[in-house]
Amino acid sequence: MPRSVLALMSAVCLAAASLVAASLAGSATAQAQDKYPSKPVKIIVPYAPGGATDIVARVLGEHMRQDLGQSFVVENKPGAFGIIAIEEMARAKPDGYTVMIGNVSTNAITPVLFPGKFKISYDKDVVPVTRLVDIPEFMIATTKDFPPKSVKEVVEFAKKNPGKVRYGTVGVGSYPHYDAALFAKRAGDLDMVAIHNKAGASGVINDLVSGDSQFAFINVASTAAMVKAGNLRPLAMVNHTRLPEYPDVATMQELGYPGVGTIAWQALFAPAGTPPAVLDTLFNAAVKAMQAPAVQEAFKKQNFNIVPNTSTAEAKTWLADEMATWKKITSEVKIELSE
Repeated sequence: MPRSVLALMSAVCLAAASLVAASLAGSATAQAQDKYPSKPVKIIVPYAPGGATDIVARVLGEHMRQDLGQSFVVENKPGAFGIIAIEEMARAKPDGYTVMIGNVSTNAITPVLFPGKFKISYDKDVVPVTRLVDIPEFMIATTKDFPPKSVKEVVEFAKKNPGKVRYGTVGVGSYPHYDAALFAKRAGDLDMVAIHNKAGASGVINDLVSGDSQFAFINVASTAAMVKAGNLRPLAMVNHTRLPEYPDVATMQELGYPGVGTIAWQALFAPAGTPPAVLDTLFNAAVKAMQAPAVQEAFKKQNFNIVPNTSTAEAKTWLADEMATWKKITSEVKIELSE
């Protein structure tokens, strides 16, 4: 075979080999660039630092960092019933680098009560990744000048003293407000007065201890010290079952009030349009983090129940059910809202 032909064939083979090598290198580079996450992830929290949602975000974010190798940085964006945080998250690029941890108030009640305040379509622009935890609460009473020692006695006392029983809430339209109003309705349309304290759970607890409010629905962790001191009396538990720490406190369903009271959940959300593979990575990392002994211990101290969804698909069904529940509650109990 002439040397010129051999040289040409050799050149063609070298060129082909170079193309294959370049293609493989390009593919490897693309895969490296596409691996999620390859930079820090922002977790938006719709409250100031220190509350339950903030605690969950920081504990979970640290353990997701250990699993995925990138930082999960918490940014607190309080205000407007959670709408500020939700909209910032929903408008972010749907690539998994901006997510949100919200709760029953911000991500189920607010969209039901204030759909017109959103500049996004909540149903179309927000997707749940997974539920994380839910939080038991007490129906709890003051021990200062309030005779009832049980739910039954509260009902009897309220019937004998219409308009004189005062219940505490963290604000108009908050879930503790709906909890107490729904209880009053289910117990026979009791005439009770709401005392709102926008200082949060601590403000409501102060009102209970002083006797300004006489009972309230409030999370178990916030009230433990005052219960131990004898300043507050648990009347009932809002939870799936009784808590080992309070074996004598019956659940609301045991007392004949199923569905009354909120087991306030926390959940992880992402912008709609986030690739399914990225959502699955977030889901798997969150579930793995909640299985870590340190996370389980931290949440146990707060009496948080660890309750992840089984998949991102099931998370969508769960959130739809939650919103349907709150549509039913807010139609059953009419509360005058000031927007």
